[in-house]
Amino acid sequence: MPDSAITMSEHTIHNPAEPRHFMRLRPMTGRARALRDDTVLADASNAVHMIEVGKDVYAPLVYFPEVAIRARLRRNTKSTHCPLKGDAAYFDLLDETGAVAVENIAWTYPEPFDFATDLKGLIAFYPEHVIIETRGV
Repeated sequence: MPDSAITMSEHTIHNPAEPRHFMRLRPMTGRARALRDDTVLADASNAVHMIEVGKDVYAPLVYFPEVAIRARLRRNTKSTHCPLKGDAAYFDLLDETGAVAVENIAWTYPEPFDFATDLKGLIAFYPEHVIIETRGV
């Protein structure tokens, strides 16, 4: 496959430096919730479904608007860089006493790249820490 190969999918966001690295964001039509131990961490009727292809086809994710977050999250010092999305900031889940219950449970892109601004204001949870429930999607 030539280096210039890109997907034929419409409405995708491509990494300008590597067009074979791309994502597709789609507004969800139903309700999405993130749950942990029967506690609702996020609940939205306007969540976003993301599929990303890079060195692999990554597991689909659900991103929630910040206003849909019901959990007590605190931003920590962890930061990573994605050449498609930008620099990620991470959150810990706090329990009712304010102690950290789960480290790095969620992340966001506070200042995504200009070509990925659809991610601004959205938060995703690590699937191994939560159950994502969708209805009417």
